[in-house]
Amino acid sequence: MKLERDFYIRDTQTVARELLGKVLVHNVNGKIFSGKIVETEAYLGIIDKAAHSYGGKRTKRVEIMYGPPGRAYIYLIYGMYYCFNVVTKEEGTPEAVLIRGLEPIDGISFMAKNRFNKELSQLTNAQLKNLTNGPGKLCQAMELDKRLNGEDLCGDTLYIEERKVESFNIINTKRIGIDYAEEAKDFLYRYYIEGNSYISNTK
Repeated sequence: MKLERDFYIRDTQTVARELLGKVLVHNVNGKIFSGKIVETEAYLGIIDKAAHSYGGKRTKRVEIMYGPPGRAYIYLIYGMYYCFNVVTKEEGTPEAVLIRGLEPIDGISFMAKNRFNKELSQLTNAQLKNLTNGPGKLCQAMELDKRLNGEDLCGDTLYIEERKVESFNIINTKRIGIDYAEEAKDFLYRYYIEGNSYISNTK
């Protein structure tokens, strides 16, 4: 069942936790990619020094976060890797959830081609693990790029659904790669499924 707008309009930390176990789907002209969300990070906008919109910053890059919830915010880092985020809260409040890790479900053979230019059968165990265990990796595997920035996650191209309810333990810890963010680097805004092998970093 596809998640509706009401799911995304809530508190960003709640959305970050409850996205765990849900399934991200990208339909590329009938070619289906999907993966279970196993790791997320919450970014609390204006009050969060780690967020692109901290202090009310409003540029062309971050404008999508000020819009309606339930849309994709996709940006480029290091000039080469894309990161996929889910816009949360009500319109005008620029907050989002970064998807950091996925467990591949559908389209794994295509993911192997996208990530390593190899057939699935040719991948080593290490390469299999590295298909989608990081924000840049999952975007490359799932064919997510700036063309999808602003995409409505309640549509039919890129969306998140609940396929089955399962039980798991959630680990709550510090976010990764934001040492510049002063006190915000210590906020416990990262969530992941304990024991899942597609977590980007277990520290």
